[in-house]
Amino acid sequence: MRIPGVEIRNFSDPDKTTDFQLGYMQEVAIGQLPLGRTVVQPGWRWSTHVKPIVKTERCEFHHIGFMLSGQLAIETKDGAVQVIEPGDAFDIAPGHDAWVVGDELSVSIYFQGLTGYAAPPEAGERILTTILFTDIVESTAAAERIGDAAWKRLLAQHHEDLRSLLSLHRGQEVKSTGDGILATFASPAGAIRAAIGISEAASRLGIQVRAGVHTGEVELTEGDLGGVSVHLAARVMAAAGSGEVFVSGTSRELANGSGLEFVDRGVRELKGISEPRQLFEARLTTP
Repeated sequence: MRIPGVEIRNFSDPDKTTDFQLGYMQEVAIGQLPLGRTVVQPGWRWSTHVKPIVKTERCEFHHIGFMLSGQLAIETKDGAVQVIEPGDAFDIAPGHDAWVVGDELSVSIYFQGLTGYAAPPEAGERILTTILFTDIVESTAAAERIGDAAWKRLLAQHHEDLRSLLSLHRGQEVKSTGDGILATFASPAGAIRAAIGISEAASRLGIQVRAGVHTGEVELTEGDLGGVSVHLAARVMAAAGSGEVFVSGTSRELANGSGLEFVDRGVRELKGISEPRQLFEARLTTP
């Protein structure tokens, strides 16, 4: 029986259930307030089981909630780890990883940061990210010099090094561009360090790369990115010379204090970009 002024909902009859590997989230609405109940099994980790769905480097939801049972570890952007235990109320900023601690189900109630959780991005959705483009300098001449078979082996080794460095710096490959890649990063500093590492690894193989980094909004499309920021990142790369990593002013500002050096390379006119942009060459800080 219902009485006026009292509304009761039960998670056994949710408005929506989102399933993902080793867990699920149920949603109900009380009046205008959405509530979520998340259940994740031992062995669950956001970066393993949800990241491949949402395609962001870290969880970008701002969660406010209450832990009912089990334990959940939260890792922040700077690598700090905090364990949430039963009875804890929590406020978790965007840009985190999370995993179940121990052998018990982790069950929590969410008051914020639930709508759209663990859902794949929709085509046309815009997100803020850091974009990295790389390219091998004078690749055609190098291939002619060493021959097709040797070039194929060299390119395979370069791509292996490249993907290892993406993994190390928590980047996500969007697509191969033939002699290079398009990748995204949650952290501008991570993208820049990956680019420098890629350049150094290529040099050890006897080839040179150029790289460009820019941070901005992009539009998600099927297997690709769109928008002015993507074109700008490509033009930043094109302005770089052999072995150089060029960075836009936006990425440079966001990466300040990260142990990197930035050499001013002046204001440049970039093809297809309406206004001139100040560019910087990124380097590791000299000890």
